[in-house]
Amino acid sequence: MRLRYNYRLYPTPGQRIELAKAFGCARVVFNDGLRLRQQAREQGLAYVSAGELSRRADNSNDRGAHG
Repeated sequence: MRLRYNYRLYPTPGQRIELAKAFGCARVVFNDGLRLRQQAREQGLAYVSAGELSRRADNSNDRGAHG
């Protein structure tokens, strides 16, 4: 039997700000990874793996703390 649960969150104004920062950071990281993969494909290079994206994200600090 499959059960399905729905949850609704009502964050406080301070929590809304922190959630916006966290999701904004995740969006920047995702877009950076997508751009790297697109550039590699355009240049005919090998597919950029998730591990390589993670290494590049750990080593790059060109945008500061992303938020």
